[in-house]
Amino acid sequence: MAEMHLVIKNLYKNFGKNEVLHNINLEIEKGLFTTFLGPSGCGKTTLLRIIAGFYEVEKGTIQIGGQIINDVPTHLRNTTMVFQDYALFPHLSIKANICYGLEIKKMDKKTIKERLDKTVSYLDIGNLLERFPSQLSGGQQQRVALARALVMEPEVLLLDEPLSNLDAKLRVNIRAELRQLQKKLGITTIYVTHDQGEALALSDRIAVINNGRILQYASSQDIYFLPADEFTAGFVGTTNIIDGIVTADGEKAFFSIQNYRIEISPEYNAGAGKLCVRPEMIEITDKNDRRSNIIHGKIINNIFEGSSVRYWIEALGSIFIVDQYNPGYKEILTGDIYLYFNPEKLHVLKSSVC
Repeated sequence: MAEMHLVIKNLYKNFGKNEVLHNINLEIEKGLFTTFLGPSGCGKTTLLRIIAGFYEVEKGTIQIGGQIINDVPTHLRNTTMVFQDYALFPHLSIKANICYGLEIKKMDKKTIKERLDKTVSYLDIGNLLERFPSQLSGGQQQRVALARALVMEPEVLLLDEPLSNLDAKLRVNIRAELRQLQKKLGITTIYVTHDQGEALALSDRIAVINNGRILQYASSQDIYFLPADEFTAGFVGTTNIIDGIVTADGEKAFFSIQNYRIEISPEYNAGAGKLCVRPEMIEITDKNDRRSNIIHGKIINNIFEGSSVRYWIEALGSIFIVDQYNPGYKEILTGDIYLYFNPEKLHVLKSSVC
């Protein structure tokens, strides 16, 4: 059975009369990379700072390694945080910045050197040690901030949108390095972001947060393919959400939209629901296709994105977004079109809670 390293139970947080976090319950396994994902103001950074000890808890408990840490001061929690702005000391060399926390703890010089050498080798920044923060690029500063956190050998590493100040290409490169390093070290890591793609790329588990509540805590694949509610489905990637009715007919189930029945997986219960289907899961076909779930539609708009073409297609009284990948160098489709909905790739939302 997996060891639960960080456990949060019945946690609430208010700022004045404003309830920021409502009944947060979360169990995070040791060594996992977990992301708190949600829009600005949802409470994700507040939750991270509570774990770090920067904010007090009104109600509930936080445990790390089986120990309740509600009243443990920040510097004794064995957690370290990498901030969005890196918070490097401009008057100190890179070496001094990285070793600052170890010096404060009055560790001996041999231990400091051993930890420094090991951490620098992880991040390949040995050639930067004598420089100052103002002499580094954004990507280099990010690595130094990460090194300053890792050199402390924390039980839990906390990352507060650390890549948001980097340009898009560098952000993709750094996050790949970060994920590889986290897997190598096996540190329990919590990452805060509002970037859905970043969360999917980095995480073992994602906690989707909105209005101070955790709506779903699951693997990246489950969050994307099997969202628990309409907010999660719409916030994590692009999706088509259509109102309708689930009906059963023998061993089969159908989703009815304007008197048209689309076959779906038989696991869904009868009643009102919302069909959730990602743009890449709808196949463009032709009128000679004899499979079930073939629907006529009309293209009303498109965007060419290089590796794909995104179409807006009017069908069944709704507008469906459909992505066609690897289009090749050929004419972009227009006019009448036919769509195939694979029953195995259709998901019916069980809740519309936002």
